[in-house]
Amino acid sequence: MSNCLIIFTRYPEPGKTKTRLIPALGAEQAAKLQQTFTESTIQNAQTLSNSVQIEVHFAGGTTRKMQDWLGQNLILKPQSQGDLGQRMAASFQQAFESGNQRVVIIGIDCPELTPLLLEKAFTLLQNQDLVLGKALDGGYYLIGLQRLIPELFQNIPWGTHTVLQQTVEIAESLKLDLAYLPLLRDIDTPEDLAYLN
Repeated sequence: MSNCLIIFTRYPEPGKTKTRLIPALGAEQAAKLQQTFTESTIQNAQTLSNSVQIEVHFAGGTTRKMQDWLGQNLILKPQSQGDLGQRMAASFQQAFESGNQRVVIIGIDCPELTPLLLEKAFTLLQNQDLVLGKALDGGYYLIGLQRLIPELFQNIPWGTHTVLQQTVEIAESLKLDLAYLPLLRDIDTPEDLAYLN
């Protein structure tokens, strides 16, 4: 297997997931949205070509709870400890150590992310060191690499509007070949809910 898509998600336990949406939706509905987003992201991913291995890296819950929810057929792995950057770096490292040549990590918060864009990310990685899907909130909804580049995940203020800018500055300082996917919207805050169809 040379291509690996890693989906970052969280077990949909009320009060512990989509917490920024709880003021608008309540804890139960916020968890339900997490569940729906995760399921639709996985369904989209499963339409990709057979050359892409799909893994779900989760926080919260247990492997058993995740299997009861999503079934036995998915590759499920608990995320490592640490901030978002440390967890992504660890997931990239695992995937490359398993022999993958191109690895993409996405979250489940971007309903506009299509299978076509995922395929494009892997295509771009044939010639680029780094692919980023730019999010309207100043972060990114997708990151793809040909090899682990630890610097991209260090000293970044995760969850802020400067994540993308700082990541790009690090990439430029390392002279990486960088490609972008289109600007899309993550659904993270109550204001974003207006854009859900």
